[in-house]
Amino acid sequence: MAKKYTKKGRKSRSAGRFGVRYGRKSRKLIADIEAQMHSKHKCPRCDRPSVSRVGTGIWKCSKCDLIFAGGTYLPQTPAGVTVKASIKKVAE
Repeated sequence: MAKKYTKKGRKSRSAGRFGVRYGRKSRKLIADIEAQMHSKHKCPRCDRPSVSRVGTGIWKCSKCDLIFAGGTYLPQTPAGVTVKASIKKVAE
């Protein structure tokens, strides 16, 4: 039978490996970033949600084998999206 957990003590998510160290806010931020980083992202070439992180700033689509550089924790950073939109706007 599977072990049933209560809500108490289950808040730390992936940052639970740090125990009680570094403070609640820092652990929560790390858990949020890691949850985004490990989720599947949309490929810029084939538009499928199959992009995963290979290394720091290196992303790979498992469907079309596209390897590209992006942000450290996300394939497209918010600043990069803004710049791309402004370049597209100027080009029009």
